[in-house]
Amino acid sequence: MGPAISLSELARRCGAELAGDGEVRIDRVATLDGAEKGAIAFLSNPKYRSRLASTRASAVIVAPADAANTELPKLVAENPYATYARVAAILHPARGATPGLHPTAVIGAGARVAASAAIAAHAVIGERSVVGERARIGACTVIGEDCSIGADCVLYPHVVLYSGTQVGPRTIVHSGAVIGADGFGMAEEGGRWLKVPQVGRTLIGADVEIGANTTIDRGAIGDTLIEDDVKLDNQIQIGHNCRIGAHTAIAGCVGIAGSTSIGRNCKIGGAAMIAGHLELADGTVVSACSALFESIHTPGTYTGTFPALPHREWRHVASAMRRLRSIVERLRALERAAGKEEV
Repeated sequence: MGPAISLSELARRCGAELAGDGEVRIDRVATLDGAEKGAIAFLSNPKYRSRLASTRASAVIVAPADAANTELPKLVAENPYATYARVAAILHPARGATPGLHPTAVIGAGARVAASAAIAAHAVIGERSVVGERARIGACTVIGEDCSIGADCVLYPHVVLYSGTQVGPRTIVHSGAVIGADGFGMAEEGGRWLKVPQVGRTLIGADVEIGANTTIDRGAIGDTLIEDDVKLDNQIQIGHNCRIGAHTAIAGCVGIAGSTSIGRNCKIGGAAMIAGHLELADGTVVSACSALFESIHTPGTYTGTFPALPHREWRHVASAMRRLRSIVERLRALERAAGKEEV
């Protein structure tokens, strides 16, 4: 938590409209329910509008439509959640790391590490790899040979980058992520499996965030590509030769099979499963737990799951669905019979 800042200063730095006492001092962010004096809370979901009346926050962030619903000092913005994100970054700045190499770090031959970078204990930088200015490499992280880590990147402890991986500037990779492992390439012959060498790379753009224990496979021949400003949650699997378009966000536990191309500005809900060799148009939204087996060429929201029901009711629905094909066939037979009678 940083020093207290006046609400007027926060408004200026965040580009929000100030309403009320701009001299109120703010030193932290909080929820509407949990806020105390000195905190600023936000309202972005109308479901919580009633909590504006009871919050003990010193100030709030609201949309113009909600500005009249509270007498508290406030920041008014069209996108309260984005403004909250900016305020939180100001009040809770990330801790910097001291530049330098820990004595236990291992630096391979021909590797280049910027003097302003911070390399923590037991980290390994492979031969001929490059670590850019102000990058932070966490403890026990392993970077293979011929990798490139851009300026201001943060790799948390226990990240693994296989050889040839490139990571663009300002990208964040959380603990346990594995980038550039072999894709699932196997050729079947005579009832046995023959491993197909995976000779491509994994290329990560700028301003990407990769969640804990997410895995991104290297390309089989060409490269696996994660474009700029992609946001990946925890425990996602991305197969070889996939392309994830810029500004796309993918929630946790999603699986994407190889050679699938997801467009720009897409949103993929948690636990969705996407088959291989598909294309998703820019702006596609996939609901949580959906299963995709065909390409999507028209932007929109797609849902491929059945909402939860009480178990007894679900069993009745499942039983009816098992009979759906025979019901359709009987209906068609009735239609044909009706047509003959009319003739």
